[in-house]
Amino acid sequence: MSQRHSQRARARADMVPEIAAAVGFVSGLLRTRGCVSEQQLQVFSGALREALTEHYRHHWFPEKPSKGSGYRCIRVNQRMDPLLSRAAGQGGLAVPQLFQLLPRELTLWVDPYEVSYRIGEDGSICVLYQAARPHHASPYGGMLTCKNQMMLGRSSPSKNYIMTVSS
Repeated sequence: MSQRHSQRARARADMVPEIAAAVGFVSGLLRTRGCVSEQQLQVFSGALREALTEHYRHHWFPEKPSKGSGYRCIRVNQRMDPLLSRAAGQGGLAVPQLFQLLPRELTLWVDPYEVSYRIGEDGSICVLYQAARPHHASPYGGMLTCKNQMMLGRSSPSKNYIMTVSS
């Protein structure tokens, strides 16, 4: 196995828990809102897992978790994130159906060691997944992430949202 191939395999393996948390969260939202069959959810989940793995392949930096954080941000607002649209299409879900099933404003950050989300523009940021970072990594990788900049620059108090996702 070449060194480059082994680096890709290692990077891909490093993303597994973060991608699983993101996919599980979005799939859970679709499941709790109803109108989606279990088979559609399974196809959607597999397609989204593959899409995120491919999309993040060259934008995943465990040694600098904030590097590329904007690229790994999944957004739903007036537009549907293209990665979600593509996965939905493979699962037989139409984009208008996704807009009905997902919150109107959703931001999902998938970063090395942490997956978090925010519902609404002024909603609280909630952590879905967090892993211990290697000792040498600083919490911000030497700079502020898009998410942390939003938290610092917030002009209004956050609104608390309670969300439960069951499987």
